[in-house]
Amino acid sequence: MTQTQPMATIPGPRPAPVAVPTAGQPYEYRRTPLVEPDWTRFPGWRDVTREQWENAQWQRVNCVKNIKQLRAVLGDTVDESFYTDLAADQQALATMSMLVPPQMINTMVPFAPMTTEAFRADPIRRYMIPVAADRRTDWPSHPYASRDSLHEHDMWVAEGLTHRYPTKVLAELLSTCPQYCGHCTRMDLVGNSTPAVDKLKLTLKPVDRYDAHITYLKAHPGVRDVVVSGGDVANVPWRNLESYLMRLLELETVRDIRLATKALMGLPQHWLQNDVVEGLERVARTAARRGVNLAIHTHVNHAQSITPLVAKAAQTALDVGVRDVRNQGVLMRGVNATAPDLLDLCFALQGEAGILPYYFYMCDMIPNAEHWRVPVWHAQQLQHDIMGYLPGYATPRIVCDVPFVGKRWVHMLTEYDRERGISYWTKNYRTSIESADLEALNKRYAYYDPIDTLPEAGQQWWAAHRDD
Repeated sequence: MTQTQPMATIPGPRPAPVAVPTAGQPYEYRRTPLVEPDWTRFPGWRDVTREQWENAQWQRVNCVKNIKQLRAVLGDTVDESFYTDLAADQQALATMSMLVPPQMINTMVPFAPMTTEAFRADPIRRYMIPVAADRRTDWPSHPYASRDSLHEHDMWVAEGLTHRYPTKVLAELLSTCPQYCGHCTRMDLVGNSTPAVDKLKLTLKPVDRYDAHITYLKAHPGVRDVVVSGGDVANVPWRNLESYLMRLLELETVRDIRLATKALMGLPQHWLQNDVVEGLERVARTAARRGVNLAIHTHVNHAQSITPLVAKAAQTALDVGVRDVRNQGVLMRGVNATAPDLLDLCFALQGEAGILPYYFYMCDMIPNAEHWRVPVWHAQQLQHDIMGYLPGYATPRIVCDVPFVGKRWVHMLTEYDRERGISYWTKNYRTSIESADLEALNKRYAYYDPIDTLPEAGQQWWAAHRDD
């Protein structure tokens, strides 16, 4: 019996593949190598050499302090309307005087033609060189905004020494910075007075101020953590700063020291100077020998700010023994208050510059800052949206610094009136001005959303109670 053989399959044209729709990811990571923007693209810096650019003294001397100097740098790339807008802001609204290092200006519109429109829209410009058109005219300030919104000055236990948390103090060594940010939370003390703000002044000589700090710490062994700030420690002569830090390291009760300096980003050239690097290494070695955690905390708000010089300054600090370099940014509308902006920044910090994304603070309730601030619900959404992309240890916490309470993760509120934009928070410790307040731990403390972000009913309620 003959077995039937199977018929051969005759190849034919394959059916066209069916396109399967893919949802994709809300955020797509692409590694972006760091680049130092070409400063010679600015008319005022066409002849500046690399040697000049990388010199800290040149950077300080050539900081932009006024409209005339800004015009000299930008030339005719920005039209007169911008300078008129800037002048209006400085004459009536600005809480900080202008002081912007060349390094920071060079990160504005870094890789596109400079035009008036591009400069106005730039995120670094928006918080370093604010103009009147940026600010709100309906609610420029919240009714509960204040010059010292966190009451740090009220909690001074010595001039410049704020004892707010049980085990931590903030040491303000001076009241100046290499750069002035428009949203500065210490706008009542830091920088020069402006037409809108007559600043407070430190009155003691630095040596007497530092002595008072050490005396207090010796008398309060429960304090183990000192944030050394200002102003910005980059403006303290290194010899004086090293002396102060070594005195802290002599205190057996001090276990953490954090140096607060936006200049690691705004003026990295400072932290690359030989005397500073060598001095930082001496302090780091002493800290390691004593088992003290020495860290640098910087303040970067946008990925554009991270350049090879910033990465070099951060890596140099780590190389000489600083345990960590961490970033504490501030959430601001028009600057970084979107998940892609925050993730771009965090990947640049952690992946390219060796800087740990640590905190993003909600912008504090200072005068004329409503156009920057975001509501609590927005901050909560941002925390949700950035989860899962970064390594866990490099995923920043978004926090609200609640007056009289301190830093709280944005989901830690106890009650939230979304219509009126009032959130309520509790705490588990007393500040230095509440030692006799038996009810401090039982109270609810209020924080307020920007009014323009509220539903219409909420805005109408605040309008009716504007003068309450």
